[in-house]
Amino acid sequence: MSTDRQADPATAAADDPAGPAAPQGETGTDEAGTDEAGTDEARAGSDEPAGTAAPHGEDGQGAEPPADGPAGGGGPAAEPSGAGSDGVGGSPAGPTATPGPEAPATADDTAEPAAGGGLSEAQAELAAQKIERERIARRKAERERPVEAGAKLSGKAADLLAAVRAVESGEKPAPAYFDEAPSAPRKAAPVPPSPRPAAPAPAPASVPAADVVEAVRAVLARGGAPESLAAPVAAALGDAAAQELAENPWRLLAVPAVRPTQADCFARTLLGDGAGPGDERRTGVLVGWLLEQAGLKGHTALEAPVLEKALAQYGVPDPAEALERAVAEASVLVFHEPLGPPTEEGEEQPVRILVGLEGAAMAEESLADGLARLSGTFGGPADWEQAAAAAPDRSSGELIRAVAGHALVTHTGGEAARAEPLALAAAARGLGLRVCVAAHAPGGPDSVTVAGLLSGLEGPGRDADGQFPVDLLVVLDAPQLDVEAAAALVEGVPDGARLVLSGDPGVLGSAGAGRVFADLLAARTCPQLVSRTPDPGPLGELVSGVGIGELNQVEAPGKEVVIVPVRDAGEAVHRAVQLVAESVPRAFGIPADGVQVIVPGHGGSAGTRALNAALKERLNPGPGRFGGFDPGDRVVHVPSPGRALPARVVSADAQGLHLDRAGAPIVVPKELVESQVRHGWAVTAHQAVGARWPAVVVVLPGDAAQALSRDWVYTAFGRAERHLSVVHGVDQALPRAVAEVLPKPRTTRLAGLLKALAAAGEHAEQ
Repeated sequence: MSTDRQADPATAAADDPAGPAAPQGETGTDEAGTDEAGTDEARAGSDEPAGTAAPHGEDGQGAEPPADGPAGGGGPAAEPSGAGSDGVGGSPAGPTATPGPEAPATADDTAEPAAGGGLSEAQAELAAQKIERERIARRKAERERPVEAGAKLSGKAADLLAAVRAVESGEKPAPAYFDEAPSAPRKAAPVPPSPRPAAPAPAPASVPAADVVEAVRAVLARGGAPESLAAPVAAALGDAAAQELAENPWRLLAVPAVRPTQADCFARTLLGDGAGPGDERRTGVLVGWLLEQAGLKGHTALEAPVLEKALAQYGVPDPAEALERAVAEASVLVFHEPLGPPTEEGEEQPVRILVGLEGAAMAEESLADGLARLSGTFGGPADWEQAAAAAPDRSSGELIRAVAGHALVTHTGGEAARAEPLALAAAARGLGLRVCVAAHAPGGPDSVTVAGLLSGLEGPGRDADGQFPVDLLVVLDAPQLDVEAAAALVEGVPDGARLVLSGDPGVLGSAGAGRVFADLLAARTCPQLVSRTPDPGPLGELVSGVGIGELNQVEAPGKEVVIVPVRDAGEAVHRAVQLVAESVPRAFGIPADGVQVIVPGHGGSAGTRALNAALKERLNPGPGRFGGFDPGDRVVHVPSPGRALPARVVSADAQGLHLDRAGAPIVVPKELVESQVRHGWAVTAHQAVGARWPAVVVVLPGDAAQALSRDWVYTAFGRAERHLSVVHGVDQALPRAVAEVLPKPRTTRLAGLLKALAAAGEHAEQ
């Protein structure tokens, strides 16, 4: 097959977990069009302040090009390049190439809506999460219980230095990662639920005072930085922003679009010769910034040697001393995680030293404590045998029996297996229990979204203690839970209730930090039910093969799977538009709004931007009079990071852009349209996770080869219910990615915390 070998200026994501991440709201790069988990919210264009430069290459791959002006130039240390790219190798044969249906295109300007709320949903969610974080902090202060696997150091610099030096001795190999990662029914019928408490009031937008902005602008001017950064800096640093910036110019890194080289140049202009690479102010800010970048890539902590290596790449002369100082100042936390089985008495337990920020550390420890609390307050097994015997299939019956006897249960399986936790929920309701089913994306009438449940806009609300009035909480799409959302969710589950986490471990991970579901599976501290229900038909066979690293040939007599080879990106766009507008609707009776295009990234000649422009021209042409949008345009709305919800444009006025999401009106203020709304005929796999469509067209242009991985392909192919077309321009890169390119590892502490708590519980029982 002839394919177009276009140059890919940003190859696959760097392996360095502390390297620069893609800017929030933009996955991957425009050049390569790649799509990176953790920063995949949709946006219509770049909103970076003038004078700043986005990272050059996905995950910081490649050196950052200097920009004009002091805020864009070099500094005491050049921006380090990425550590490398994901490797590829041999592979099995790909799917059978079945000629795709062709016909002249026709217009179809429908759009696919989805359920959800309005703008206040995002603000209410943020307010609710703030309340939950405060509750978590209070709970932690009340308990003050030690956690062996993640106990904090006393804060003595000497102790830390000794520990860090012990790990540093000799060249340390790459970080070691985990890669794996319910109570009797009430006798009395539950009373009718009390009225739901009012949802948290929308948090007002944080707009810095004019005098604060002016003071910051003056400092920026002295350092030769763009004055357009004044408002973002003031919003990030608060009322004392000007003073903080003048005393420590590297605080400019609090603005997400600013890179270390730009902050270095600003500091050198402002401070003169005093702005050296070893300046304590610089190194302290860099430590926190690197951990924040790691968080954007999914890590909740970093090994001390990895962090020191990253500091060295940024020109810090003594990384160990810089890290020691950051710990002594309590700007970061240090944890000892035991390695291997417990040692004999008197022998020293090998440990790895992890460094993290307080937010992620508190969330992981709160989550581990919350899960242990559910197990510890469980009232004992219940007799659900009659309900299990009446289950629609064997796997559902096994799940019901497991949940009857345990407070916490995990359940894994493909798309067809989603029916099993739903059968569990129906059985529990039949037993008189209060049940809530929550999913990542809007689903059926009997489920809510996790975000809506946490914000109070969906579900049963919260009782006077801030907990959900439920006896059983079933969470679908569990791999999409990050540590903060999971901690808030578990904190809301009352004592004695049951929790079921269900999902497909083969899909892309959460947009936020952590690998909650994988860590829970790896810890093996609760029953794990594996579904026996396979995904049916040729599509199920294809996706199941991808999940185990095999891109098998499948028989598709009904053209359930079609491979459309293309030579270049231009042909890929043409064929994708033809498939959506005419070929799939004509051959399968699926309207254009039931066909979803999925691509590896936003940029490039065949990314979401290029494809959406071409699809709009074909399906809903118009001048884009509402900030690039017209009534009837199919869009995705991103009210908060990691959530991309399909909608349709209705109109626009002084209030903003009016959208319709499954009948629910939404108004996006005009100042947020650029960052929260983009056209949605084509989306990335991260935006598509948790949802399915009757037909899916996966577009793989030649410049997307480096962005492919097994979990990406598994997620993209698995979004199709009836038909999958693959516009194939990557030649053997597709089977190689499926066979060899595994998900990027994440450094987390949850598995170790769970194991330590389980071991402590067993020891206490003895």
